Amino acid sequence: MHCVATEHAEQVALMRWAAAAVKRHPDLALLFAIPNGGQRHKLVAAKLRAEGVRPGVPDLFLPAPRGPHHGLFVEMKRTVGGAVSSVQKVWHRELAARGYHVVVCRGWEQAQAAILEYLCMTGVA
Repeated sequence: MHCVATEHAEQVALMRWAAAAVKRHPDLALLFAIPNGGQRHKLVAAKLRAEGVRPGVPDLFLPAPRGPHHGLFVEMKRTVGGAVSSVQKVWHRELAARGYHVVVCRGWEQAQAAILEYLCMTGVA
């Protein structure tokens, strides 16, 4: 039986790659996670909602303008399974309408490829 890595494990692997690749791609130092997912105790979840955490916001953000885009949002999913929710689709559409590039990536390697492709876009927004 083949074990599929969790979304958490995929995101950790991506962030390890980004940390190792920052000398080659300095903008990767700006890549950060948005802690809006995962299972939490009800009190912690309520506190985070009060602080502004919103369901559906993508998992990662790279605030580095490229081409016509103001920055890159990355929604991480497992390599197998893990659907994009209707709330996530709304966020993706709204962010794209405002000039951000949004990608849904299945696994850290797909996310790595999407980030590198984004960083190679010419011009700055």
